[in-house]
Amino acid sequence: MTRRLISTGSPFEKAFGYSRAVVDGDLVFASGTTGYDYTTMTLPEDVAEQTRNIFRTLAKVLEEAGSSMDQVLRAQYFVTDRSYCEPVLGVCGEVFGTIRPAGGIYIVAGLLKPEMKVEIEVTARVG
Repeated sequence: MTRRLISTGSPFEKAFGYSRAVVDGDLVFASGTTGYDYTTMTLPEDVAEQTRNIFRTLAKVLEEAGSSMDQVLRAQYFVTDRSYCEPVLGVCGEVFGTIRPAGGIYIVAGLLKPEMKVEIEVTARVG
């Protein structure tokens, strides 16, 4: 299988020189994804809603790559405040409760824009 690039059409991807995901062999590497609704380019204030938007985006990207949320092997969560850990991980439990990928949550100084509170990246298997 050849390397294939997946895009959501976000203006950030082209402007900043990255793909939402790259398929290489039987793996999908999804870039860090924030809580924007890429159709409307809006970002909710609530960190749990940002997290739900992220998982909606990732589900679409993985489907386009020939994968699914059920095939996620590793997930990394980045939050900008310790108080966001519980709401973010609560949504992760809703999504990954039975899948249980390897994962880690990291508290970071900030993301690209101050209104971004959470960013998630995943690695999944195709098929």
